[in-house]
Amino acid sequence: KTTHSDMAPVKNAKTKKVAIKYVIDASGPAGDKIFDDAVFEKFLHDRIKVNGRTGQLGDNVTISRGTDHKITVTANSQLFAKRYLKYLTKKFMKKHNIRDWLRVVATDKHTYEIRYFNITNQEEEEE
Repeated sequence: KTTHSDMAPVKNAKTKKVAIKYVIDASGPAGDKIFDDAVFEKFLHDRIKVNGRTGQLGDNVTISRGTDHKITVTANSQLFAKRYLKYLTKKFMKKHNIRDWLRVVATDKHTYEIRYFNITNQEEEEE
């Protein structure tokens, strides 16, 4: 029978904060001047919540925009999920009345892509 004092001591391992990069690729619609990535970047700065409060990104979250219309959000692992970015992206598109033409698609584990709805074959199917 082992008692609590006989057990090996447990070392407290500090959790490392791992930065996760999420990418939102808006190169298609932004190239056609439908989606404004600069306004979207500002929207993310204003709307992302850290510990339940907006406007307090600090060192926890960084948002950067590349020349190729890709917005990169780097966050500490425990702050928010990738799904939260999809939610904010859809909210932005609804606000700017482009939600009817564009959709948000996950292309890999850390990337979303903003694409057009595929409406090429609708007219042929209706006949």
